[in-house]
Amino acid sequence: MKKIIFGVICILIFSCNKRRDVQQMSVSKAKYKADFISSEKPRREIEAVDYNEYFKEAKQYCKNNNLNQNKFILIDLGLHSGLKRFFIYDFQQNKIIKSYIVSHGCGDNQWGRTSSKEDAPVSNEFDSHCSSIGKYVISDRGVSQWGIKVNYLLQGKEKTNSNALNRAIVLHSWEAVSNDEVYPEGTPEGWGCPAVSNDSMKEIDELLKTNKKVLMWVIKS
Repeated sequence: MKKIIFGVICILIFSCNKRRDVQQMSVSKAKYKADFISSEKPRREIEAVDYNEYFKEAKQYCKNNNLNQNKFILIDLGLHSGLKRFFIYDFQQNKIIKSYIVSHGCGDNQWGRTSSKEDAPVSNEFDSHCSSIGKYVISDRGVSQWGIKVNYLLQGKEKTNSNALNRAIVLHSWEAVSNDEVYPEGTPEGWGCPAVSNDSMKEIDELLKTNKKVLMWVIKS
């Protein structure tokens, strides 16, 4: 009888220890998985991209082409679409004063999805549904069917974006775009227009109503 009781106790102790070991192993695996996921964030997203050369070139370009010398906009499609990559730079303060989420074109992918969140397709071709890199001059304020119903025409100034007006590429807002960063999720993709959130567009609109002939430079770092 004593042997049976002793055996049952041993089994219970073994079972408890085994259960505890499994729980500890599960916690360890979960922690490892979390550490692994956090370490998977692309290097370019961890370390700030150095835009100083772009800022210098933009300043000189605006001076040479009689454009606005107070502010300019830089959009970096080389960054993950879930991050803020629409920057307003102040030439007088020599720094970025605002940043926003912005969408890019879906290309051959489905409209409204986030298929190319890590690698935005770019093209100047008609019906490509892609964003175009290069320097633009932000011109007339118009009425949009999207967002807060305001858009701005974009005059492409380089071979890489010369078809912008004919492709109806404009700056506008879109309800699908978030105010805040959504990384590692992406931002829904349209047909090539740089689209920001409604709240962002309200701020940008106020800026553009008082600052004319603003340079918008779309790059892919």
